[in-house]
Amino acid sequence: MGGMKLHICVTALIFPICASLASCQNMDVKIIQRQSAETTYNYVVAGYSSSTSNGSVNCNAYGNTANCSGSSTTQGYTAPAREVSFNVIGATYSLLLPDGRVVIVNCVSKFQERMAGAAGNHRSCRMPLVDEIQADFKGKKAKLSWVVSLDGKKRESETYSILAVLPKK
Repeated sequence: MGGMKLHICVTALIFPICASLASCQNMDVKIIQRQSAETTYNYVVAGYSSSTSNGSVNCNAYGNTANCSGSSTTQGYTAPAREVSFNVIGATYSLLLPDGRVVIVNCVSKFQERMAGAAGNHRSCRMPLVDEIQADFKGKKAKLSWVVSLDGKKRESETYSILAVLPKK
């Protein structure tokens, strides 16, 4: 009987940890809109479009003659500006997910002790200068990371709060 209680107790402790890890999603995203200010501003979600093309060529050579044929396909979508507005401060981004949804994230300056009083004890959020980044989504947070070295080994990162997830239009 004691072994059964231990099994139930361990299962009850491990299940929430596994569930929270399962909800974590790391993916490549594209910044399609960015805005940053140290004062309050209205962030309005802009429209966007995306397309992907694939092509193929097949050639057969006979002596001095070549016979080639090819094809290509393009798939794309366009989403108009959304009637969604956020009253924010700090850095705000619209992130395009691979499935076409858009995630709005925001980061407000962070506390950092500098013995400079209340006004001087903050640092600005780290902000990527590139558009192609990685995002690790967990709950209401998104940890953005991006390459900052030529060899691709050094990365910077910052944790942003998720304001909204907009469906693909």
